[in-house]
Amino acid sequence: MDCTMLLNPLAVEKERPVVEPASCEESLWESERLSQVPFRVFRGHKGAVNSCHFCFEDTKILSCSHDATARLWDVSRCDPVHVFGDEHQAPISECNLTSDNKRMVTSSYDKTIKLWDMECGQVIWSVSLEGLVNSCNISSDGKLVLCALDVENSLYIIDSATASKVAFIKDQHLSTITRCCFDPEIQRVCSVSSDRTIKLWDIKAQHATITIRNAHSNVISDCNFTSNGHFLCTASWDKSLKLWDINAGQFRHHRPDVLHKVHKGSVSSCAFSDDMSVIVSGGYDKAVVLWDVIAASKKLVLKGHEDWVLDVSLSSNKKWIVSSSKDSTLRLWNIENYEKIPAVTENFRACGSAVAQCEECKKPFSIMNWDNPDLLNRCVFCRLASPSRTLCPLPSIPDPED
Repeated sequence: MDCTMLLNPLAVEKERPVVEPASCEESLWESERLSQVPFRVFRGHKGAVNSCHFCFEDTKILSCSHDATARLWDVSRCDPVHVFGDEHQAPISECNLTSDNKRMVTSSYDKTIKLWDMECGQVIWSVSLEGLVNSCNISSDGKLVLCALDVENSLYIIDSATASKVAFIKDQHLSTITRCCFDPEIQRVCSVSSDRTIKLWDIKAQHATITIRNAHSNVISDCNFTSNGHFLCTASWDKSLKLWDINAGQFRHHRPDVLHKVHKGSVSSCAFSDDMSVIVSGGYDKAVVLWDVIAASKKLVLKGHEDWVLDVSLSSNKKWIVSSSKDSTLRLWNIENYEKIPAVTENFRACGSAVAQCEECKKPFSIMNWDNPDLLNRCVFCRLASPSRTLCPLPSIPDPED
């Protein structure tokens, strides 16, 4: 596929200039007219911040950058606790932590992937690979490390204890793999690509069990599983998010739910909350968006970054969002009381949101004034799981070698 034919992520609509915020030292919590949500700015990286994660029970934030370092930040002080540097010789594309926060994996354009000990800040092992490493992930139990290479559009799985190769899967995507991740049960791997394709791999069989071609109309930039592994969210340069039911094979029978008009430009990243009730997304329009999953509706838009938002993460208690940007900063947004902000309240009133009860799971969900309540009688999870939806079947054809 000729990716030059795809939409340009720089093609975003113009927006009003933002107010330059004060530094963290001048004001612990800041606010501005474009967001009206308190936030903190984390400054210290000297290049685009590619990845960010909450960790250590939301008391710390982990980030990595084009400046070839990773940093562990203290949330309360807005300061770095430790800088992981002097190891990578090129930009770090992604960083991830084990669920117990004892190990970190980093991938880099220096063609290496490294496993770190978080307690002492030292590299446990480093593996040199054939090409640039675009993405990395570590399994929840810390036993496997996954990375995506630009050479042969391949996936590489490593045993974290021995640094030995577990699997090398190549030439399954037509162009660059942009993101890869394990599912929570460590049974499958998801990979997404600039070829607009989603693939779900069985780890033991090293075989694609699901292939979704033309999943988006442009480059797929990110993918994220729900905590139970039943649903997948994908973000794309086509300015949309999509929610896919991948549980029990029902996914093949219908299209995903689509969150349209997510951003004014390409969507770079997406993340579920632990309870799967909300999604946060970041985009090249410099905005962060909070979504209500059940209603499939936009809840909040946060603006303030001076350049592309490259990654987003949501705290386990859903009180904070952290976003990282090409402007070399991270922002910690306090959304605990956002529904009490006058502008948000007025927006809800204007939209005319209401609460309905799902006829299948009996749980309440929100509907907006543009929804038809006679048609929208099920929440998004039941709509995704139902094989009786009246949509055209998804063109999902397995590879001949699958």
